[in-house]
Amino acid sequence: MHPAFSVLVFTVMSGAGYGLITLMVIGHLSGLSQLQDSSVLLSAGILSFVMISGGLLSSTLHLANPKNAWRAFSRFKTSWLSREAVFAILLYPFMLIYLGAIWMDMTGAVVSVAGILTAVFAMVTLFCTSMIYASLKTIRQWNSSLTPVNYIALGLMSGAVLLAAVQSVVGGDLAGVLQQLALALVVLGAVCKVIYFFWIGKPAGSTINTATGFTQASVRLLDQGHTSNSFLNDEFGYTVEANKLVRLRLLMLGVAFVVPFLLLLSASSALLVIAAASTIAGLLVERWLFFAEARHVVRLFHGDQRV
Repeated sequence: MHPAFSVLVFTVMSGAGYGLITLMVIGHLSGLSQLQDSSVLLSAGILSFVMISGGLLSSTLHLANPKNAWRAFSRFKTSWLSREAVFAILLYPFMLIYLGAIWMDMTGAVVSVAGILTAVFAMVTLFCTSMIYASLKTIRQWNSSLTPVNYIALGLMSGAVLLAAVQSVVGGDLAGVLQQLALALVVLGAVCKVIYFFWIGKPAGSTINTATGFTQASVRLLDQGHTSNSFLNDEFGYTVEANKLVRLRLLMLGVAFVVPFLLLLSASSALLVIAAASTIAGLLVERWLFFAEARHVVRLFHGDQRV
């Protein structure tokens, strides 16, 4: 699949924002000492708001006609894209109430209820985003429970690294539970991603034989359809050299996981900020690979022997 930059930014930035606000709410409401300072909460909350909003706005750039974006809300019963849009909008009032209550130093049921609903809608929206891809049976690399697992794990991981960075810069507390949580989630994210790579590497997809029903002999298409300058070729026929994919995988694992993990061991605010930036940069490469390595079954009718 052709990786659209606007979609890469959307999924990575909004995912990190959802992970950040979810972990912040859980830590705040559970009484974590590092997340009781209103300046830390407001800084992290505003950063989450900006990342989520920026991500959602960037997603409209992928539309051929952005003014029709409102139609995404009209198929809630059957479309994961529609569910994502609805839950993304439902998040905003509760998130604003929660942050507003913190700004006014309010406590009690209002903060708790608004915070809990914010965290719930954030995770539900992130899950819906992942299911847009996981529900597509025509793309084996996406049609798996590993897709939502990776989206949620990486969203929480990036959110945890961002939260640790905000806490270190604004709150001045450079260690503790948030640092340990970020380290643990970086390890979890790396494990989930490596498992995903091993899974998509198994030769278990459709072949030209299974597509045509001729399973007992070699099959060669005499007419492979359009070979260039068509939507199917540009979007579904996107191909990258295998050695380039390997290099990008190694780069991504280093930038998204290894570098942030090592920097998180430090007690330096500057290094934690670099760790957060490295995580986001690495996840942009990860998401590019997620699209570039996806192979639609339509490719079988354009010359591919296996997807």
